[in-house]
Amino acid sequence: MASRVGAGRLLATVALVVSAIALVLVLVAGPGTRLGFWSFRTGLGLLRWVAFTAFAGLALSVVGLITGGARWRAGVALALGLAAAAVPLGFQRQAQSVPPIHDISTDTQDPPRFVAVLARRAGAANGADYGGPPIAAQQHQAYPDLKSEVLADPPARAFERALSAARGLGWEIVSAVPAEGRIEATDTTFWFGFKDDVVVRIRPEGTGSRVDVRSVSRVGRGDLGTNAKRIRAYLDKLAH
Repeated sequence: MASRVGAGRLLATVALVVSAIALVLVLVAGPGTRLGFWSFRTGLGLLRWVAFTAFAGLALSVVGLITGGARWRAGVALALGLAAAAVPLGFQRQAQSVPPIHDISTDTQDPPRFVAVLARRAGAANGADYGGPPIAAQQHQAYPDLKSEVLADPPARAFERALSAARGLGWEIVSAVPAEGRIEATDTTFWFGFKDDVVVRIRPEGTGSRVDVRSVSRVGRGDLGTNAKRIRAYLDKLAH
């Protein structure tokens, strides 16, 4: 009996260490990428190791709870393991729920074009040219709600509203050209610090204006729905 309890304590301790390591990997994967300590591929790779480590910690903690001895350690290890495992599992679930595309536009027939941002995208893994009908088809199926915004304001006033909305979301304004009805900006994601570029186009529409938005990631085949979410947030702010 004593040996079983001793083994349980050992397992609980090992489980606690392993689960803690998994949680530390979660905490450093994104910020390390954002601060330039490693590439985004390394950061995402760390999340895969988080999954392996967290599941190992969970398995050990369960065995530790069953065998007895230092159950509080096993319990803490279980909680830490669950917290760590939730992150890569959440990423995986999100990736499976959206198409593997990274270029989203409210106008897929004539997407707004980048001009000033192109210099910043030099060397980026993803180009700035639109992918055409195959990308449009996937977008329409996944995000049928993304459409142009028609405002009652004339183009000059609509441009001011569009620029104010972009600033209100914390985007870095790269270029704002009222005469062309074009606003270009860069938005940085919170955790990994990915740089995504946005272009807003304002055109006359009857007595009002039509606003189109395009958001494109610089890296990654898919964007986990980030660009669509960004456009929704922008259009919502623009409308209100």
